[in-house]
Amino acid sequence: QVQLVESGGGFVQAGGSLRLSCAASGRTFSSYAMGWFRQAPGKEREFVARISSSGGLTTYGDSVKGRFTISRDNAKRTVYLQMNSLKPEDTAIYYCTTPRRDYLPPPRHEAWDYWGQGTQVTVSS
Repeated sequence: QVQLVESGGGFVQAGGSLRLSCAASGRTFSSYAMGWFRQAPGKEREFVARISSSGGLTTYGDSVKGRFTISRDNAKRTVYLQMNSLKPEDTAIYYCTTPRRDYLPPPRHEAWDYWGQGTQVTVSS
């Protein structure tokens, strides 16, 4: 059974940085793409970033491009999200996700299958 456990969320002032981690278990981590989405109260789940199984391809949502970086360490079975220059509008619950099949899904939450429990990020102005 695939399990995803996020960590690293917290409270930070605008302009600050946080690094989120997501530890995966239950199958061969290096064979599957990974992604991050976020959801603010009353809003749809929003694409943040995705990374291919090898780490060679990454894409980002327009609102985080140039500020966030997704990476993975296949030996540690962990995906990271480095968030810099944080803004109050980045406040949300951040979710780690991975697909059931070994491909890179499109940046729509409906296309991803397994989800972590989420970690709260709060950015104050």
